[in-house]
Amino acid sequence: MSGKIIGIVILVSALVAGGVLYYLQVYGFYDEVRQDSVSLVSLTSQQPEAIPAEGITAIDADSSPIRFRACFTTPLSLPFLTESYVLLDSATPRNAPGWFSCFDAAAIGAALEEGRALAFMGQKNVHYGVDRIVAITEDGQGYVWHELNDCGEKAYDGTVVGEECPPAPSSVTQ
Repeated sequence: MSGKIIGIVILVSALVAGGVLYYLQVYGFYDEVRQDSVSLVSLTSQQPEAIPAEGITAIDADSSPIRFRACFTTPLSLPFLTESYVLLDSATPRNAPGWFSCFDAAAIGAALEEGRALAFMGQKNVHYGVDRIVAITEDGQGYVWHELNDCGEKAYDGTVVGEECPPAPSSVTQ
């Protein structure tokens, strides 16, 4: 009889721990953040410049520099954007929590592949080794996420960064 009780205690403990882990990964670390503007890197100045954006909703988490996601709308056309801002050859949106319903990584990725959306550089090194990517569709829907750049990939996987990257802060190399 005591074996059954121990088994039940272990099973209940595992279920509670699994539930807590799920909650922390999907909900617990994310916070809605106030984002007043969306920026794209200008072709002329190579600096981020704010673009007209409405209805910005954003989430972020302190636990990782690549957990930022945002959605917005803009009245700017894709032809205007491609003539004014740094276009990216390829970008792959990262999944967002299911409860952040405006950001569907699969749909955004499909729109980018099919040419219905274009990806732009929003800001280089928003955190060390992390760039802000902005995708905008033909109908003015915009999506923002963070992605590791070459220096970030090297710094975070332990590879020697090299001279082409700025020195990594101590928080990254420890």
